[in-house]
Amino acid sequence: MKVEQLRLEHYRNLEPGVLRPCEGVNVIYGSNAQGKTNLLEAVWLFTGGRSFRGSKDGELIAFDEERAELTMDFFAQERQQQAKVTIANGKRSAVLNGVPKASASALIGSFCAVVFAPVHLSLIKEGPAERRRFLDAAICQEKPAYAGLISRYSHTLSQRNALLKDVSYHAELLDTLEIWEEKLARYGGSIAGERLRYLSGLSKEAQEVYRGISEGKERFSARYRSTFFEEGGDARQLAGQLRQKLFASRREDLAMGFTGCGPHRDDVEITIDGKSARAFGSQGQQRSCVLALKLAEASMLRRSLGEKPVVLLDDVMSELDVSRQDYLLNHIGGWQVFITCCEPDAILRMASGAAFEIDKGRFQKEAPGPVP
Repeated sequence: MKVEQLRLEHYRNLEPGVLRPCEGVNVIYGSNAQGKTNLLEAVWLFTGGRSFRGSKDGELIAFDEERAELTMDFFAQERQQQAKVTIANGKRSAVLNGVPKASASALIGSFCAVVFAPVHLSLIKEGPAERRRFLDAAICQEKPAYAGLISRYSHTLSQRNALLKDVSYHAELLDTLEIWEEKLARYGGSIAGERLRYLSGLSKEAQEVYRGISEGKERFSARYRSTFFEEGGDARQLAGQLRQKLFASRREDLAMGFTGCGPHRDDVEITIDGKSARAFGSQGQQRSCVLALKLAEASMLRRSLGEKPVVLLDDVMSELDVSRQDYLLNHIGGWQVFITCCEPDAILRMASGAAFEIDKGRFQKEAPGPVP
């Protein structure tokens, strides 16, 4: 999967223009607030997702303009394709290969990318909810039906939690808990099974990436930590274990008024050389962990797609030493990568690729080495 050309009109602070990236590493550099992240965000919108910065659609249009238009020529599914995203009246619309789509989200699956942004450092720095969210979102890209499973589990969990609160006022409702627990265990077992399967592959890929980033000096590990099982198993076995745990903790849950075990309380433990990356990792190590997970996510997506997604790395160079920067610039072979940074010195270390300087929303291409 390759971006061949990106045309922008009235998008954020970017001047109208055309970006023609190379097939390898593309460095986008310039001072702060010049539009580097905006360029990556524009590419990301063609995945069908919303802004990875959490911006509303109306905020993507340049000041004093009524609409923004983005057009991308790209190669995917063994053919040349073109997509167009229009932002007007506070919402996005899309056209793919000349055919209008029902919504911009209908582009999902046509063009795929993986993005790293500073906000994703919360994967390490924040609590378990961020890591569960990352894992579930990654699985959804691979298996869209998984989103429905998460939704059914969340609905059933809400019903059980409401019942736990109501039982203190209506004791006769106690007998109905088993009905909701049966459903919760079935859905929860399937979720845990998918997470274990995915994390097994993701962890192996991330270990290899981290080994390259750290030049083999540090060892990365990601392990699933569950609230209802010690060892893994298939979905049926995990459902049985969750069912037993729900029954055993029923009195405690009634006292608290909520369900204290299940996939909604699980975590992913990330360590460097056996120590918690969250508690003991340096800023550079934590950033390297998230990078390893994101690049591993790209590898996992490649397996399911049969082709490599585009990799978007925003403000990735800061807090990384020279050797770790070198890995990103020169050792991600075979992928189309877009990297933003403030320091123009970074492009001098590129063995090949392309560089684009952005100044006040205008971008121009420079070639630091032979373009692949």
